[in-house]
Amino acid sequence: MEKMKMALLYGADAVYLAGKVFGLRAYGGNFTREEMKEAVDYAHKLGRKVYVTVNIIPRNEDLEGLDDYLKFLEEIHADAALISDLGVFSLAREVAPGLPIHVSTQASAANWRTVRMWKELGASRVVLAREVSVKEMAEIRKKVDIELEVFGHGAMCISWSGRCLLSNFFTNGKRQSNRGECIQACRFKYAVVEETRPGQYWPVEEDDHGTYVFNSKDLCMIDHIPELIESGISSLKIEGRMKSVYYVAAVLSAYRKAIDAYYAEGGAYKVRPEWREELEKVSHRPYTTAFAFQNPDHSAQEYVKSQPEQPYDFVGLILKEDSGNKTNLVQQRNHFKVGEILEYLTPQGEVGLIKIEKLVNGEGMEVEKAPHPLEELTLSGNVLLPPYTILRRRARHG
Repeated sequence: MEKMKMALLYGADAVYLAGKVFGLRAYGGNFTREEMKEAVDYAHKLGRKVYVTVNIIPRNEDLEGLDDYLKFLEEIHADAALISDLGVFSLAREVAPGLPIHVSTQASAANWRTVRMWKELGASRVVLAREVSVKEMAEIRKKVDIELEVFGHGAMCISWSGRCLLSNFFTNGKRQSNRGECIQACRFKYAVVEETRPGQYWPVEEDDHGTYVFNSKDLCMIDHIPELIESGISSLKIEGRMKSVYYVAAVLSAYRKAIDAYYAEGGAYKVRPEWREELEKVSHRPYTTAFAFQNPDHSAQEYVKSQPEQPYDFVGLILKEDSGNKTNLVQQRNHFKVGEILEYLTPQGEVGLIKIEKLVNGEGMEVEKAPHPLEELTLSGNVLLPPYTILRRRARHG
């Protein structure tokens, strides 16, 4: 819930989320039915939208209770369900005819005939396969009058549109990627075993840390907002359900600024270096444009380390502003102390520095540092900050 609210406050026009069942992120802190209704109500009060993922590729047993779930989504006025399976799609049309349907990227829609078929079946939007280029996006737009959504930023799957069987293989079928239980086996380290020498492992080294032959760089399209918009795309999807609150806020802030600047400036538009700098401040793997302009070669997709870089630490979240006393209530997310200078990022996209001049704990005692997880303290500094502002600092290991 907190991540959803931060996404909306930092610039998202819509969020996609999942219930406890039928979504492809079983471990993403998903919503109960009561929380889902609360989320929809919260978003609608802001004039924003909520799309619910119902995008598993189901087995027979997964269909149990699905009709009731789809009716529930219609009842709470979810703005759309993201669906990849044709059977789930047909059931949604049957039992929840008022529920709009967006076709998930898992359906691998990569050509205009497929997109047109989904439109004829009743879809209102298609999320194109990640393998589709900008040129192909424009060609699809010319052929079919339907909303098109594409991924703009985030982790890339090594498999075609996320259809992977590695999790099934490594867990003897107990964890299935296409049913929401991916173990991210593509991020594992691998070695070679010669069959007559069991137990003897030879590393396949790309560098001193090992090999990552299945890994992909992270997608980043911040430098290509004009090309995406001019290709006819209706929506840019930012991956974030398995990311941190800080990641979601910082990435959304950068893309919000870029998109708004394009519409405001037209032909005078130019990419600002501070947008790219903002994206470098979140945990990420090396960036790529993936399939947007070509089929990427070996060097464009693979890279030599598995763990993402994390150049900045998220240390605090501003909860309240007391303009009378010129103080803020801050919730600790990492240790910080009096005298420290931190960087802040506001929901309006403002970036600056704040010096921690004084900290007072919940018992009214002045303290020198904030070491306790999620502790709430009154902060006095050289600047007053609005609620939901993020405090961060350059990581000491970076």
